[in-house]
Amino acid sequence: MEFLIASAIGVLTAVGIYLVLRQRTYPVIMGISLLTYAVNLFLFASGRLTIGASPILVDGVTEYTDPLPQALVLTAIVISFGMTAVVVMISLGAYLGSDDDHVDDQPGDQPDDQQERAEGQS
Repeated sequence: MEFLIASAIGVLTAVGIYLVLRQRTYPVIMGISLLTYAVNLFLFASGRLTIGASPILVDGVTEYTDPLPQALVLTAIVISFGMTAVVVMISLGAYLGSDDDHVDDQPGDQPDDQQERAEGQS
């Protein structure tokens, strides 16, 4: 079970970093989402991976799980969903405003044909 979770965390992290390094907006957003899923799995795994164990320590029970990472993961899921929605709306507004979704665009880095069109309109 631990090997499976560790492998999933590694794959999510690797794919997330690959997507974050892309030059388009939406792969970057997906990469950040995958990285948050990897962190959530890591936090969840830090509370012991046991099946059927209670989250509260009671007398006579030897196996329990830590409820704090579970609460942290639940909170992180809600926050990451909200932040993903905000980032998608910001990037959609930037795409609609500039007709381009490159992450590293600078205001003066327009191709020659776009500069000629911009000069012709003024």
